[in-house]
Amino acid sequence: MTTTNDTTRTFTLNARGRGPLAAPTLVVPRGRRRPGLITAGVGLVMLGALVAVWLVTAAGNRTPVVAVARDVPYGTVITAADLTRAAVSVDSSVATVPAGDSAGLVGKVAATDLVAGSLLAPGQVTTAGPPGPGEVLVPLAVAAKKVPAGGLLAGDRLLIVDTPPADADPPAGALHTIGVTVARVGAPDLNGVVVIDVIAQDGDGPGVAARAATGRFALVVQARGGTS
Repeated sequence: MTTTNDTTRTFTLNARGRGPLAAPTLVVPRGRRRPGLITAGVGLVMLGALVAVWLVTAAGNRTPVVAVARDVPYGTVITAADLTRAAVSVDSSVATVPAGDSAGLVGKVAATDLVAGSLLAPGQVTTAGPPGPGEVLVPLAVAAKKVPAGGLLAGDRLLIVDTPPADADPPAGALHTIGVTVARVGAPDLNGVVVIDVIAQDGDGPGVAARAATGRFALVVQARGGTS
C-alpha cells in the first residue's frame, strides 16, 4: 500500500510542477521580392495612363464634317436628305467638307456615285449636271429584253452596238460601236420599256440618236473606268 501511494503522490507532483503546455510556434516563411515584376507592373500602369490620355485627347479633336446619308447615283441632284453630319478625327491630308457648308451642297450634282456612310469630298460634287463640255445627252428607250438582268446604274459605261434587221444576217466584219455613259435610268413603263439617259461625245450624239430612233442596237456593259 505504501509503495502504491508513494508512486501516485510522486506522479501527481510531477504533473502539477510542469505547468501548462506551450503551443507550438509557427514560423511564416518570408516571400522573396521580385524587382522585375514590380518594374513591369509600374510600366503597365504608366502605359495605361498614357493610352487613356491619348484617347481623351483624340476624342476632343473630332471635327464635324459632311457625310453621305444614302446612296446618290452619279449625275443626281443632291438634296438635304442625302446628307448628314459626322464628327470624326481625320488626317489633314484627307479632303472633307465642313458640316457648316452642307446647305450649300443642296442642289448641286453628284460627280460620282456617292456611297451611304462615306465622308463627302469636295471633288465629288459639281455645280452642273451631265452633259459636260464636249458631251451630249441622248435618251434611249430600251426594251426589257435588252436590259441586263442586274439592271443599270448611273455611271455604268456601255457600248451601243449596231444590229442588223431581224431578217438579215449579222455583218461579217467588225460591228460598229459607240461608247456612252449612263446618266440616269428611268422606271419601266407598263410594257417594260426603260428610258436611259446616256452621255456621248459631241460627234457620237447623232449616231446614238439614230439608233435610239430605229431601235436597232444592243447594249454591252463595260467595266467602270474602261475606255470607250
